[in-house]
Amino acid sequence: MLTEERHRRILDHLLVQGRVLSSDLASEFRVSPDTVRRDLRELDEAGLLRRVHGGALPRRGDTDPVPVRARRAPEAKAQVARRAAQIVSDGQVVLFDGGTTTVEVARALPERLHATVVTNSLPIAIALADRAGIEVRVVGGRVRDRSLVTVGAAAVEALSSIRADLLFLGVCGLHPEIGISVEDAEECEGKRAMIAGAAEVVALADHDKLGTALPFVVAPLTAVTTLVTDAAEEQSLGPYRALGIEVIQA
Repeated sequence: MLTEERHRRILDHLLVQGRVLSSDLASEFRVSPDTVRRDLRELDEAGLLRRVHGGALPRRGDTDPVPVRARRAPEAKAQVARRAAQIVSDGQVVLFDGGTTTVEVARALPERLHATVVTNSLPIAIALADRAGIEVRVVGGRVRDRSLVTVGAAAVEALSSIRADLLFLGVCGLHPEIGISVEDAEECEGKRAMIAGAAEVVALADHDKLGTALPFVVAPLTAVTTLVTDAAEEQSLGPYRALGIEVIQA
C-alpha cells in the first residue's frame, strides 16, 4: 500500500472512529509499527491529526485569540455567514454565541429584519448596536479576553433563563464521535446553557473545524439541528448527515 493511500485511510478512520491505534493500523496495512509511527508523525506535522502514545486523536480545533482567528479564512467565513443569515425570520428571539463567524452572521442579517438578539459576545453587540429593527440584549459576566465573550456564573444564570427560537453556535471543535468541544471550561458551561434554551441550534463551521476536538466537551453532536459549512466533500459531511443533522453547504 502506498504512503498516500495509508495516510488517506488513517484520516478516514479518524473521522469515523474518533481515534486510531497504531497496533490496529499496522495489522490492517500489514506494515511494521515503525512505518505506522512515521505515518502518524508526518500527518501530525502536517496538522492533520494529533499524535499520542499508542495512536492518534483528531487535531485540535482553533484556539487562537479573536483577532488572529478573524484573519483566517475570511471568504469561507463570509460564505457560511451569508447562508446562515437567511435562516432568521422576523419576530424571532435569536441567541448569538461568540466567534468570528457568528460576528459575520450578525453583519449579514437582512437590513429590514425585526428580531431580538441575545448575545454573550461584545463584538456582536457592537455590530448590531445601530440596527433599528433589532433589539440587542447583552448577557453580563466576566469578559474572557481571548474570545471577547462573557463567562462565569452570572452569564450562565442569565443564559439559563432565556428561551430562544434559534441559536447560532460558534464552533471551535466539531467531531461526529466526540461532539462539540471548546478549550475553556467556562465557555463550555455558557454554550451548554444556550443549547438548552434554544429550539433550534445552528452550528457554524468552516471546513477546517470539521473533525476537530478540544479538551472540554459541550454536548454530543445530536444537540445540533443544522450545520452550515463551506465544506464540499460529501465524505467529510456524511457522518453529520447520518446523525440526522441538516447540512447546508454555503
